[in-house]
Amino acid sequence: MPLKFSLRPGEKVIVNGAVIGRGEEPGTFYLYNKANFLRGREVMKEDSADTIEKKLYLVIQLIYLFPEDAAESLRKFEAILAQTLAERPDSAADLEQVAQFVRNQDYYRALKLTAKLF
Repeated sequence: MPLKFSLRPGEKVIVNGAVIGRGEEPGTFYLYNKANFLRGREVMKEDSADTIEKKLYLVIQLIYLFPEDAAESLRKFEAILAQTLAERPDSAADLEQVAQFVRNQDYYRALKLTAKLF
């Protein structure tokens, strides 16, 4: 079953590292095979990562979109995760779930849950 997603006019999406933009009209797209993708509104830019939770989101995003650099990004993830747990003990249950998603290579769900923390 394909993944269906819609883009607003002018919106962009990253699919397997390639940025694809939508023109003037809204559109619906289908992905028929496994692909890593984020809509433009889901992409965190480095200069926007101004909280520990956003830094965690950013590093998960890097793991997800650039699997060729995953080993280094996973080391950064573990360090930022430890720091986040120390600074936000009230979010420990959610952070443990994020860690489980990352360890299971379910990066999109990890991103969605991390976004709820900020």
